[in-house]
Amino acid sequence: MKKIIAITAATLAIAGCSNMSNTEQRTLSGASIGAVAGGVGAAIFHGNPIWGAVGGAAVGAASGYVYDAYKKEQASEYNSGYNAGKNNKPANAPN
Repeated sequence: MKKIIAITAATLAIAGCSNMSNTEQRTLSGASIGAVAGGVGAAIFHGNPIWGAVGGAAVGAASGYVYDAYKKEQASEYNSGYNAGKNNKPANAPN
């Protein structure tokens, strides 16, 4: 019975992320990783794992969002250079 509940929960968690944008996925991934790292870190150092998870989730979500902005800027620069090369024009850095 416990296996069925665990499999159902995992399936729902995975299916729930299928329609998310890249920004949402990266932010949620950062929050999840941060929550686990914060909870484990707080437990190791004899703190309250709940507060460690909450703090880690906040930092992780912010980090995921910043990483998404970086990846979008990187893609914008790549596309600008690609289009300039395709059209035989000098590449201009995006603003």
